[in-house]
Amino acid sequence: MRIQRGAPGAKVLAFGGYQPAGVVTNDDLAKTIDTSDEWIQSRVGIKERRIAGPEETDVDIAVQAGGKALAASGLSAGDIDLVVVATCTLEAQIPNAAARVAHRLGIGAPGAFDVNAACAGFCYALAAAGDAVRAGSATNVLVVGTEKLSQWVDWTDRATCVIFADGAGAAVVGPAETPGIGPVVWGSSGDRSDAIIVRDRDSFLQQEGQTVFRWATTALHPVAKEACERAGVHPSELAAFVPHQANLRIIEAIARRLGAEQAVIAKDIVLAGNTSAASIPLALSRMIERGEVRSGDLALLLGFGAGLTYAGQVVEIP
Repeated sequence: MRIQRGAPGAKVLAFGGYQPAGVVTNDDLAKTIDTSDEWIQSRVGIKERRIAGPEETDVDIAVQAGGKALAASGLSAGDIDLVVVATCTLEAQIPNAAARVAHRLGIGAPGAFDVNAACAGFCYALAAAGDAVRAGSATNVLVVGTEKLSQWVDWTDRATCVIFADGAGAAVVGPAETPGIGPVVWGSSGDRSDAIIVRDRDSFLQQEGQTVFRWATTALHPVAKEACERAGVHPSELAAFVPHQANLRIIEAIARRLGAEQAVIAKDIVLAGNTSAASIPLALSRMIERGEVRSGDLALLLGFGAGLTYAGQVVEIP
């Protein structure tokens, strides 16, 4: 039996992001539930969030983000031979999102599969893409994180409706002579999987906020440090830290314990809300657009969420 060999390394060639047009502010929510702008900002740091229209699906917004990443990469649809979509909010699990995204972008007959690691999904998918390129299973990979959380949220539940939002982010991964995607550090705490749950297809998302907060602020900074160590990068060398945009207080707590004071900290949550698997690529694409990071800079990505799952890796900015 022959062993297939791929590229010496893998790197991100481009990012792309998409947010729906609908904006829901804290004041908008205060008109229908017992809350206020001050209450929401003090607890989760969100000022507003984007919500997709009733006819706009996870696949629709994935196509928008994926198309932007593909255009920015300089590759054509014909150059992509694998599509991976990270999502946990499809209305139906069959057919998967990846094959539909590929078809709508004109990508012919690629490998196509979905990943459900909730808010850590993009980092899981990115790791799989990088491994596929290095193993020779794929040459160029489109990775998309896409979520329409608004369809799984009870808009009368103050504990969840103020947090979650819709959006998509994408990356194109290709071969490289030297590593541009560091080793992934991933894991799970399945004993606490009930902390974030949708019980059945007729239920809304429920979250034990305090349980998740304590776990995220105590268990994840060692994961972030280990991802740096495995990549051979000291936290002081990072230009950016891009964690999952779960809660501003969580983001700031992990950043303090990481010890990367010089890094730009992604705080996309303030105007985008928590978009689960979309949050990391969406935040990073916006940081690139604003010129907050430059090509060749190093960024630490850290996803975490339902499962409870987590994953992190260092990447080189395209």
